[in-house]
Amino acid sequence: MLIDADTHISPIEADNRISAEELVSIMDKAGVDKAMAWLQPPCEVSESNKYVYESMQKYPDQILGFGWADPREGVDVAIENVKKCAYEYDLYGIKLNGAQNEFYIDDEKLAMPLIEEIAKTGKLLAFHIGADAPERTNPKRVANICDKFPEIKVLMIHMGGAGTPDISEQVIAVAQEYEQTYLIGSHVGSQPILNAVQTLGADRVCFGSDTPFVAMPEVIEKYSTLLEGEVNKKEKDKIMGGNIEKLLEL
Repeated sequence: MLIDADTHISPIEADNRISAEELVSIMDKAGVDKAMAWLQPPCEVSESNKYVYESMQKYPDQILGFGWADPREGVDVAIENVKKCAYEYDLYGIKLNGAQNEFYIDDEKLAMPLIEEIAKTGKLLAFHIGADAPERTNPKRVANICDKFPEIKVLMIHMGGAGTPDISEQVIAVAQEYEQTYLIGSHVGSQPILNAVQTLGADRVCFGSDTPFVAMPEVIEKYSTLLEGEVNKKEKDKIMGGNIEKLLEL
């Protein structure tokens, strides 16, 4: 099963945004079976979370919906978004993006109350971890979170890419120490992905495209070329979807 672990959809019509229908069309053409999808900022979070939920209901065999919470809207508001996404919408997890929403992901007043609530739900926790905000989303902050919440499974989206110079070496180092972490290799160079696979093995590195910012077929081709001769078929299948299938208990 081929699963893209990083895509964005939006109810807003604009040149740089895609709808759920457009995402499914892209997936069909690329041969992708399922895709993890969350909102595309900037947007109204509650409305966009609802759109993700409705899209998952419309395409239950293809779209794996994740919620989003932004503490800059107010911590209480963000906690209510977490609860709604987890309990009413039954989405697979919640994403926090300290780069787009401009907060430190381990901030005691802004972020930690949300993470504590996410821990209570038992859902997956996804973070944007990128070179575009190397301090706010630094992997050392993920380590702080893992120390406090060892029960949460954490997805590190972009694994330190999404800008230059990437901070992938720090991401891999944190992942070595914390087995509850998984790396989503979207919008990041080929060498960091290869380094992650060689260091961590095939069980904790996952394919992601960052559609619509990057063309899904091109990223699939990159992974296919990159992994050739580096891993066996079973290991490649894990990276290209099996790990997410297991994490989400599909």
